[in-house]
Amino acid sequence: MGRQVFVSYKYSDSLVQDLDVYEPTVFFDKIIKRKITTTARHYVDKITEMLEDDDHIYKGEDDDESMETLADATIASKLGDKIFASSITIVLISKGMKNPYLQEGDQWIPWEVSYSLKEQMRGDQRSKTNGVIALVLPDEAGSYEYYITRDVECNCRQLNTPILFQIIRDNMFNVKQPDRRFCNGSWVYSGDSSYIQSVKWDDFVANPSKYIEKSIDLRDRKDEFELRKNI
Repeated sequence: MGRQVFVSYKYSDSLVQDLDVYEPTVFFDKIIKRKITTTARHYVDKITEMLEDDDHIYKGEDDDESMETLADATIASKLGDKIFASSITIVLISKGMKNPYLQEGDQWIPWEVSYSLKEQMRGDQRSKTNGVIALVLPDEAGSYEYYITRDVECNCRQLNTPILFQIIRDNMFNVKQPDRRFCNGSWVYSGDSSYIQSVKWDDFVANPSKYIEKSIDLRDRKDEFELRKNI
């Protein structure tokens, strides 16, 4: 069954693996292809293609619909409409997703995640809480280790959650009845420990619908988690 998917991301973040993106440009009256810097936006283009292949529907802004020059109220209204119409929110995790010089409440990703987690009313219609996926992009070196590392001794992966926005962190490892053990000075969780689960780009590309449907399963079991919906 196709799902309607909203993607939250930092448009201009270029601290991601190169995708060999080219765009047409005019050079001495000839149109040539010029390589450009890969940004998170180009990963959204790839996601859009994958969603269409699996009969899902992308509900975010289009490539020619950048909202950077619009007033905040206009952006909020347009994005709110698209999130309201979606059932899944994919948040792109990347090294440059946060602006360290702005408060989190003044950046769009936390607002979009907060809106996604809430049940909203539009007229006589009420939206459900969205399933949310933290989709981890590889960095410039093609590595995920800025966020995901492997603890061989504990046979588990470790997430560098301090790099995330607080509202994303708050909805990880938030299951009410955790299955966990102590190893190497910290807790190791098993099973579905987080409402927002972290997925590597390479894994998602291999089977997008698997992770989309998993987020729906978690949404349908949302009462098992301590959801924190405010920025």
